[in-house]
Amino acid sequence: MTAEQPKQEKRIDPQSLEVPEVLPILPLHGFVFFPGMGFPLQVSSESSRQLIDEALLGDRMIGLLPHSGEDSSSQEDVDTDDLYQVGVVGYIHKMTKSEEGVYQVLVSGTKKFRVLEYVQREPFLKARVEEIPMEVREDKKIEALLLGIRNQFQKLVKMAPLPQEIGMTVSALTNPFHIAYLITSQLNLKISEEQEILEIEDLEELLLRVARELSDRIETVEMSNKLQESIKKDMDERQREFYLRQQLQAIRKELGEGEDDKVEIRELRERVEKKGLTEEAREAVEKELERLERIPPSSPEYTVSRNYIDWILELPWTESSKDTIDLDKAEKDLEHDHYGLAKIKKRILEFLAVRKLKPDIHGPILCFVGPPGVGKTSLGQSIARTMNRKFVRVALGGVRDEAEIRGHRRTYIGALPGRIIQSLKKAGTNNPVFLLDEIDKLGNDFRGDPSSALLEVLDPEQNSTFTDHYLDIEFDLSKVMFIATANVLDAIPGPLRDRMEVVDLSGYTDHEKTIIARRHLLPRQLEEHALDEDDLDITDEALRVIIRSYTREAGVRNLERQIAAICRGWLPELPGVKVEKPW
Repeated sequence: MTAEQPKQEKRIDPQSLEVPEVLPILPLHGFVFFPGMGFPLQVSSESSRQLIDEALLGDRMIGLLPHSGEDSSSQEDVDTDDLYQVGVVGYIHKMTKSEEGVYQVLVSGTKKFRVLEYVQREPFLKARVEEIPMEVREDKKIEALLLGIRNQFQKLVKMAPLPQEIGMTVSALTNPFHIAYLITSQLNLKISEEQEILEIEDLEELLLRVARELSDRIETVEMSNKLQESIKKDMDERQREFYLRQQLQAIRKELGEGEDDKVEIRELRERVEKKGLTEEAREAVEKELERLERIPPSSPEYTVSRNYIDWILELPWTESSKDTIDLDKAEKDLEHDHYGLAKIKKRILEFLAVRKLKPDIHGPILCFVGPPGVGKTSLGQSIARTMNRKFVRVALGGVRDEAEIRGHRRTYIGALPGRIIQSLKKAGTNNPVFLLDEIDKLGNDFRGDPSSALLEVLDPEQNSTFTDHYLDIEFDLSKVMFIATANVLDAIPGPLRDRMEVVDLSGYTDHEKTIIARRHLLPRQLEEHALDEDDLDITDEALRVIIRSYTREAGVRNLERQIAAICRGWLPELPGVKVEKPW
C-alpha cells in the first residue's frame, strides 16, 4: 500500500481578487501603503487584532487607510474624520503572534479604493467602498515618461546611496503604477505628499508628478553631497594647515626667529601709550593685545584681532578741532556761496551765534528740506568752513541694512564698523560737521531698520554713549554737529523727524536764478570748458528765457546743464546769445 501524497496548497494571486463591497478598515500611522508593495505590519491594539482575526477567517482582505491627524501615535479611538478617503486594499499572506500578544502581519497592496461611508465603528471600523481603477494605457508619451523616471531613479540609487536591489526591482517591474509607487516610497516625502500621489488616478499625471518629485530629490541629494565634499575638503585643509604651522613654529624656534612678532606687539603697545584713549577703549585694547600675543601670526584670528586694534587706535577719541566762529565772516561766506535764501541764512547765523556764546551746548540738529538743486549740501559745507571744522558727508540714499549705521559684529567674516565710525576715522576729529545726505531715502527690510539706528545718533541726550557693533565700545558723538538733508519731509519716520529742526528751502525765483547763473554757474562752466569770458556773451534776458522755457525746476541743476550745453556749441534761438567758437 502506497503512502498518500500530501495535498498541495492552492496559490492565490491577490491582484486578481475582487474588491468586496464592505472592507474592514485598518488605520495606518506614519506612512502610506501603495499598491504592489509588500510590508510587515505590527498590530498591537485589541480592536486591530480582532480585525485581523476576522479577516483571516474570511477573504483575508482589509482596507489600509493613512491617518492624517498630527497625533498619529495611538491606534485606539481613531476619529474617521482624521482618516484619508483613498486607501489600498491589503491581502494578508501570513500572520505570526509574539509572546507579548503583538501580531506580525505580512500584507501586500493590491488595488486602490475610496471610502463611501462607514457602516461599523465597534469593535473596529468597516466601510462601504468602491474600487478606483488603475487603467494602464500604452502610448509614446507614457513610454518616454517611464524611461525617464527609470533612468533618473538609477541615478538616485548611485547618489543616495540606495540598495542596489531597489534599482533592480524598478527595472524588472512592468506595471507603470507599481513602478511609480515604488519610486515614490523611496523619496522621503511627507505623508500628505505621498497621499496626494496615491490619489492621482490618471497614469500620465501620476508619472509627471513622480518625475517632478524625483528630480527635486536628486537636486537635494546633489547639493547635500557637494556640501559634504566641501566640509571634508575644508577639514582636510585645516588639518594640513595645523600640521604645517606646528612645523613652522619648530623651524622658527630652531633658527632663533619669531622676534618680528614681538616687535610688532611692542610697537602696538607704544601706540597705545601715545594715543589718547578713553578708559573703556584702553581696557579693550589691552585685553585684545594679550589675546594677540597668544595667537600664531599665520592664524586668520590674528588678522581679525590686529584689524580691531588698528581701528581703535585710528579713531579720534580725544582729538578735536578748535572752533573759530566769526559771525561777520560767516555772513560774508554765506552771501558769497549762496544768493537768496535770506531766511535760511538768518537761521544758520542764529545757530552759530548760540554756539559761539555756549560752545558745549547740545543745540538742535538742523534738517534742510527742499527740492533737488537748491544748495542743501553746499550749505553744510559753508557751515563747516565757517566753524573751521572738518566736513563729512554720508549718503544715506538706498541704505536698507541697520549694520550700515551700527556696523557688523566681529563674529562675521569681513566685519567693519558702520558709516558713522568710518566717517569719524576719515575726518580725524571727534567734532566734525556731519552731513547725513538724503535722509528721506532710507529704507528697511529683513536686515533691520537703519532709521531706528539713527534715533540714538541724532539724540543729544543719548549719542554720548553710542556703541558700534564692531567696536562694542561707547563712543562720544555729542561733539559732532549733525546736519541732515531731505527732499520730502513726509518720507522721514516720525520719531526721527521729531529729533530734528526742519528748515525749508522752497526754491529760487527767476530773478534769483538769473543772478546765480551770472555769479556762479556761468564762470564755473566757462572754466570747465576752457573758455574765456570773451568767448561767450549771454545777456540776462537770454538767461531768463532759458530759465522759463528750458528749465522748470526749483533748483538750478538743469540751468547749469543748459549753460554747459551752450558752452559746447548749442545755439538756441534766443535773443541776446552770441558765442564765438574758439575751435
